[in-house]
Amino acid sequence: MKKILVAFCALLFFLPSLSSFGQGCEEPSDDDNGKIKVFGFIQPQYEYHMTSPASNTFKFKRARIGVMGDIPYDFSYYVVMENSAFVSQSGYPYLLDAFISYKRFKWAKVSMGSFKQPFGLEVNTACNALHTIERSMVADQLVAPQRDMGLMLLGGTNETKFRYALALMNGRGLGIGDNNNMKDVIGRIVFKPLDFLSVGASFRYGYPNTNEDTRTSYGAELEVNAGNFLLQGEYIYDEGDYNRAAGGGCGADPLTLGEKRSGAFVQAMYKTNFNLQPVVKWEFFDTDKDIEDNNMYIYTFGLNYFFNDWTRIQVNYQYKAEKGAEIDNDAILVQLQVKF
Repeated sequence: MKKILVAFCALLFFLPSLSSFGQGCEEPSDDDNGKIKVFGFIQPQYEYHMTSPASNTFKFKRARIGVMGDIPYDFSYYVVMENSAFVSQSGYPYLLDAFISYKRFKWAKVSMGSFKQPFGLEVNTACNALHTIERSMVADQLVAPQRDMGLMLLGGTNETKFRYALALMNGRGLGIGDNNNMKDVIGRIVFKPLDFLSVGASFRYGYPNTNEDTRTSYGAELEVNAGNFLLQGEYIYDEGDYNRAAGGGCGADPLTLGEKRSGAFVQAMYKTNFNLQPVVKWEFFDTDKDIEDNNMYIYTFGLNYFFNDWTRIQVNYQYKAEKGAEIDNDAILVQLQVKF
């Protein structure tokens, strides 16, 4: 652990000059310097689950509002509230992201507060920019808690050849103090060798519950962005102890995990000239690698329609298959989104 902390401090001083990128669901704009910006989005949703018996409901997937801005001369702030009662276990609004950033040095930005873990491609895709209505099961279950309290160093943008994020976090989740004397170290690095190609890797080493039991996670990601065509893939491996109270991301029900678990997804989409974007996604998740025939598969067939830059509708059909014993749990999801 001491070696990791030394490496963390060394990076603060020796990383090359880089512009920073945000770690919330909304990306700040350079045009907003010196201004207080109110932003947010709402996602009303209809779900039909082909279970036995079948069930359906209208709900809010997310309903968020926040503010961000600069404070002279080198600080900025970012605060977001989640107002969907369907996400919060208590049924009341709660603080989601809230961090202060020090950005005097262009080569690195330091943030402290509550924000997303810098792990993985899909978790760090803005919630209002996801290509399917649901994140992949492996991201929801293994990158949990997706948000936490901590300190992060980050730099680079989608336009630079290189970007990074390195965080020291509690490992317990939103609004929860640490229950041990250790901290989680989480990092992500993305390299863009070609204008249309990005490759990246993530890691996490932490202590979810005690000072002795550890958790180790690795991730690899690939993105091909060629004009209107987008291909993304990600693999995550995770082993050791885990926080059973953390739950999945964005209200996902937590699953019981074995000592070693892994999963992956691949998705492809094409944005047509008619503002229609068909999406195909394949994913698998293995909750316990020591048990055979334990994989779960989800095939998502989707269609996104963009009314304008702020409004879209998504329709997803999820075909779910369990390798050991298949059950009736396919689903149809429809979501309308407006962001402001």
